[in-house]
Amino acid sequence: MTSASGAPARRTRLTPERESELYAAVLDLLREQGYDALTMDAIAARTRSSKATLYRQWKGKPELVATALRHGGPVPLAGIDTGSLRGDLAEMLNCSSDTQIEKDTALLRGLAHAVYRNPDLHRALRELVIEPELTGLERMLGRAVDRGEIRAGHPALEFVPHMLIGAFVARPLIDDLPMDVDCLEQFIHAVVLPALES
Repeated sequence: MTSASGAPARRTRLTPERESELYAAVLDLLREQGYDALTMDAIAARTRSSKATLYRQWKGKPELVATALRHGGPVPLAGIDTGSLRGDLAEMLNCSSDTQIEKDTALLRGLAHAVYRNPDLHRALRELVIEPELTGLERMLGRAVDRGEIRAGHPALEFVPHMLIGAFVARPLIDDLPMDVDCLEQFIHAVVLPALES
């Protein structure tokens, strides 16, 4: 069973407002302390929850952090279908903001080291954050193939996620600037679309 976002559904007694409040607090703590220093005790204290409630709702810190990231992210790609690949990518950008991209990039950069040391975090992020977005992107590209915008079997199709993630990693390293909506739009039009349409 999955939720509307594409993530696995989870039974909860929390109201949507309370869940949003809790996820926002988790992300604030993550930005302040980093993943390794973050504890369920700190989350319980910040959110005025009991640890028992947190463990009952989520298996542990990895799943709670991944779910908070998923909840705080942009509109899922699975919900975008404008009728053209260019339109879908434009809508993806419209659903983004420089502030959101900067926050997401900072969070993911802070999690990068922890992922390599913590298999449970890696699994939770793949299951709750990465795979739903990859599935949404694959469907978006599949519709473009079905419409004849991209030829079936195009070798660049499997590398679109790598191109997009690479842009987020490369810009701070090469230009000493954070990724933003304008740069991402230029990258999509200069690199991603030409690679797919060739």
